[in-house]
Amino acid sequence: MLGCFMLASSLYSQSQTKLFINPNSGKYVQETKTLAVIAFSTDIRLRPKELKDFTSEQIIEMENDEALSTQKAMHSWFLTREKRGELLVGVQSPTKTNALLRDAGIDPNLAHEQLASKLCEILGVEVIVTGTFETNKPMSAGAALGLAVLGFGGATNSATVNLDFIHKDDEIVVNYYKNIKGGLGSSSSDLVNVLMRKVSRRIPYTQ
Repeated sequence: MLGCFMLASSLYSQSQTKLFINPNSGKYVQETKTLAVIAFSTDIRLRPKELKDFTSEQIIEMENDEALSTQKAMHSWFLTREKRGELLVGVQSPTKTNALLRDAGIDPNLAHEQLASKLCEILGVEVIVTGTFETNKPMSAGAALGLAVLGFGGATNSATVNLDFIHKDDEIVVNYYKNIKGGLGSSSSDLVNVLMRKVSRRIPYTQ
């Protein structure tokens, strides 16, 4: 446990963080009953010697798996805060979110290309949590296993998340940018916990 704490502290010391909170965030929170997390736009930037072992289709599949894994991890983070009474709004399950998107003819992995206002209407929520995720090694179980089999396993060296909370009127309520260099553990949940730990009390949707 002490080792994990020291790792997290080391990560924070090496990270870059930017946080924007809309001046009207209090009003937006009051108008919000439920938020939904959609799959992030994900870019896995493998090194040339790693890329040669994968087709472009396999890379896309790897990125899609990573995006859905991060979506679930982010939902779990919010759900834990909701159960603790620390989340001021509800959070929709990824299963429902992705099913509603498919019913509307939208690929869940491409939902980030749509306006928040359209997605909020489809999903029946007031806020969309979306963003971009870039890493040089995947952390979803399937993708990480594939690299390990080829001898390219190990800790992720860098990850960058640009996270947006967007209201149904298409206004950004929160933008959170964080770049981390160093080992991040072995799962998407580890990444999300490291990303959200420090900023959680500053996001207007939590207390």
